[in-house]
Amino acid sequence: MFTQQTTTKLNLNWSWLLKVATSMTFCSLLFMTNFKQVNAASWWDFQAIDTMKYSRDASREYLSDPAELQKAADEHVKEIAEVGATHVAIATPYDEEFLPVLKEWVAAARKYNLKVWFRGNWSGWEKWFDYPRITRKQHIEKTIAFIQQNPDLFENGDYFSACPECENGGPGDPRMNGDEAGHRKFLIDEHKAMLEAFRAINKNVQVNLNSMNGDVAKLIMNRSTTQALGGKIVVDHYVDLPEDLNNDVTAYAKKSGGEVILGEFGAPIPDINGTMTEQEQAAWIDEALGLLAVNPNIVGMSYWTGRGGSTSVWTDDGDAKAGVAILKKYFMPKTVRGNITDTAGRTLNANLSTPWRTVFSSKETGYEIPYLEDNEQVIISAANHETVEMTINELLSNPNIHLTPEKYTFWYSMKLWWYSWFK
Repeated sequence: MFTQQTTTKLNLNWSWLLKVATSMTFCSLLFMTNFKQVNAASWWDFQAIDTMKYSRDASREYLSDPAELQKAADEHVKEIAEVGATHVAIATPYDEEFLPVLKEWVAAARKYNLKVWFRGNWSGWEKWFDYPRITRKQHIEKTIAFIQQNPDLFENGDYFSACPECENGGPGDPRMNGDEAGHRKFLIDEHKAMLEAFRAINKNVQVNLNSMNGDVAKLIMNRSTTQALGGKIVVDHYVDLPEDLNNDVTAYAKKSGGEVILGEFGAPIPDINGTMTEQEQAAWIDEALGLLAVNPNIVGMSYWTGRGGSTSVWTDDGDAKAGVAILKKYFMPKTVRGNITDTAGRTLNANLSTPWRTVFSSKETGYEIPYLEDNEQVIISAANHETVEMTINELLSNPNIHLTPEKYTFWYSMKLWWYSWFK
């Protein structure tokens, strides 16, 4: 359900009607920049839930209890997969000591057909588990070696972050030490090194999820840095109101010129949100995701966290809180499937546009479009054919749509006669 805040936000989307009505050709629709141009029937290309409270914080304990490690990884990943996540965020350190733990979590992800967002780090960067501090140079060298020595750990479609919230370790926070240039150079140098390392092992693993505190992102992620790091700005961000989260996503995109991924978000954080009941938490998540689903600047998110901590959506015993159903509502949205043909029965390449999504319908596979409400308007268009407007409800009743050509040629009229006679 939309809140009043969400309904207010939707008003600005109706400018879409005028744009579509005046853009009759396929090409003009295909390259519109106000909508997400995706084929997948989901709101975001990257949908994850974090496991850090267990995959990192309990790493050393699990080393002495492999059975408990296997049980925990299996339970956590299974419940995350059932919500509709595309990835599971695993934060196990990359040090050799913890490799058995990391492999167990990755094995669970593969078992449940999830890709992995590797968001651990070298323990020495922040001196986790009493490891000695390492330098930027050592960090890059160790990361290259780790990738090259563990090719079987990765699959195409995974994401790998070598230094999440990098400002928390090493030489320190650039807001405090004034080393903005050095921080940018380190991020870019390591990004290039990771690209080369994954290319060397022939794995298509994305390395552009450089998550950081929102204030650090404002300082570091100018347009040139964002482009050098792959065009994404990844922010770990906690706010009081869902509307603030949505507005901040837009602001980060505008300043950086990049697409936004929320590396961490959730509620309640006691110092920010106070305390919340289970139902209040679910309502907060619902309002936030309702706003973000219609924000064209965000392409992914990772909810913090599955189990453990004040923002968790499962209890430590694995009982689902009300927030789980909300995450599933958006991670596995309602969809309608069908095909677009002309009046002679030939399938067409076409676009279907709602106020917040444009989906391509191909001749081979048709279309699948997600929606929030049954009364949403959909505009269907194809090159050289008349545009049709209808509601989701009408599509649900009749998902196979026939478009009329703008001009009837002799040959088309013959095909139409043939189709009507023999269908």
